[in-house]
Amino acid sequence: MTTSPGIVYLELIGRMLARLRDQQWPSIREAAGLVADSLASGGTVHVFGSGHSHMLAEELFYRAGGLVRVKPILFDGLMLHPSAVLSTSLERMPELADALLADHPIGAGDVLIVASNSGSNAVSSQLVRLVQQNGVRVIAVTSLRHATSSAARSNDLPRLHEMAEVVIDNGGVVGDAAIEIRGFDRKVSPTSTVIGAAIVNAVVAEAVQMLVDRGTPPEVYTSSNLEGGDEVNASLIRSANLR
Repeated sequence: MTTSPGIVYLELIGRMLARLRDQQWPSIREAAGLVADSLASGGTVHVFGSGHSHMLAEELFYRAGGLVRVKPILFDGLMLHPSAVLSTSLERMPELADALLADHPIGAGDVLIVASNSGSNAVSSQLVRLVQQNGVRVIAVTSLRHATSSAARSNDLPRLHEMAEVVIDNGGVVGDAAIEIRGFDRKVSPTSTVIGAAIVNAVVAEAVQMLVDRGTPPEVYTSSNLEGGDEVNASLIRSANLR
């Protein structure tokens, strides 16, 4: 009996999540330590990704159970809704990183999480280079298999795993799409988003525990769909001076 490709995908995701626990835990915990240290000293966690990776920046921003002191770097041109083709062109422009930082300052003591499955987008690499010059620690969420593959698109700048202080490997295949379909000539169903979301939320959970253990619990949002949630979150935003 042939297994349904949807079931194959779900089983693959389960194995990939177990791999995070079994093989990537030291890196996840190290990343959590950077986040905890930054928040304990009054710093902010910044998150960046282009294309579909921008969803990981949104994943950590303003949601139930999420850290208040998170600032995503969200630029429409690097997302997909204005123009998918334009997004691909812009992410290959390293000089765009300077403009992004002019609009979104990141200072010493802050932490930057950068998500890129390929690890080769020029804007991401340049962004990392610039913030590291200012003493910012960087956490990369990437696919080492893709980044080190001979099939990966070339780039003059170093790849994320060659630059970041902490590298968390999402375990994805080259090209991200993971599932073969009978009678079809290409794979479907990428894994980087679901695994990336698990990674960043695991980092948050671990960082919060570290801060609680230190006696310095961080600000964390509640659900706006709970009674009184709007008021709680508004108070958190005011206290964190985020608006």
